[in-house]
Amino acid sequence: MNIELNDDTQSLINVVNKFFPGKVEVQFIGQLQSGYVRHDQAQVVQDGKNLFVQVSDLSAPNYTASHELLHLLMTLRGFPQVFFSLSTGDDSLDEQLEIMGTELFDIVAHFVVVSEQRKHGLITDDIEKMYLKGIQNTIEPEPKELDNAMELRLLTLIDAHVFYGDKFDDFARPTLEKDYPVALKAADKIYEIITKKPTDSPFGLRRNVVKLFRAFDEQLTAWGLPALHNNEYATISSVVSERQLNLNVKQQFEIFHSELHDKKTNRRAYVGFNKSDDQNSFVIPAPTGMDDSPEYFKKLYALSVKDLFKELKMPYIIRK
Repeated sequence: MNIELNDDTQSLINVVNKFFPGKVEVQFIGQLQSGYVRHDQAQVVQDGKNLFVQVSDLSAPNYTASHELLHLLMTLRGFPQVFFSLSTGDDSLDEQLEIMGTELFDIVAHFVVVSEQRKHGLITDDIEKMYLKGIQNTIEPEPKELDNAMELRLLTLIDAHVFYGDKFDDFARPTLEKDYPVALKAADKIYEIITKKPTDSPFGLRRNVVKLFRAFDEQLTAWGLPALHNNEYATISSVVSERQLNLNVKQQFEIFHSELHDKKTNRRAYVGFNKSDDQNSFVIPAPTGMDDSPEYFKKLYALSVKDLFKELKMPYIIRK
């Protein structure tokens, strides 16, 4: 099947290539056309210096490719990223936590992605119908007794809110209310929390991701489900002003010993929490030998934020 991307998607590829030092290409894998759209229908694969956006479902190639390209562009243009440097010691649990943490982070990124797609006419009435179908293919209707799948239902419905925006009530609510009444009520509440302030800048994105992590956990706990603890587990790159960069670490962060381990070294981990939002902002493996002392942390706290990030090779964003 020969697929030609439209001009808008093509120009997006060109923009991404301007910012990326290697080459970015879109590839179509297989022949599958499920008839719905979902965010797992494409992935970015790195091969040496090049990146390939691989689209594995050809139902809506322009929508799916542009969605992935915009995520990529956000990273290249200096929006925060999410990192997972901690380990519970259980690989499959780590994987689950990372998937959920990334999904939650992406929901907030979708405020930017979807708005750009709509601006360029990449979300049509057909795409909106296919998205609704995608939801129904992702989550089962709620059973009478709430089950563990409530987590996925909640995640999916918050994302649907972001996708439909002010069309949600007319287009999606009547269908979703029938099958997912409890999850939808919770999603409504959380959507309100993450739209109080706009996601229109790197700082705005970080702020709303932190809010979403917290609100999502509160809801899971209310349902008697285990919280994800992404405020501790997921590291989000910092958005700091020039002034904050020159402050001492002590003025901006608190460093705590974590129950979890540093993934790379498998040593105990220390987590730096931003004092203003209590979010994991960097992870330090416990120093070895003589260095593991209060003196070491005194030194860390005395560094400027800029020097600490440099030492940790931790990317950060300057708040404009």
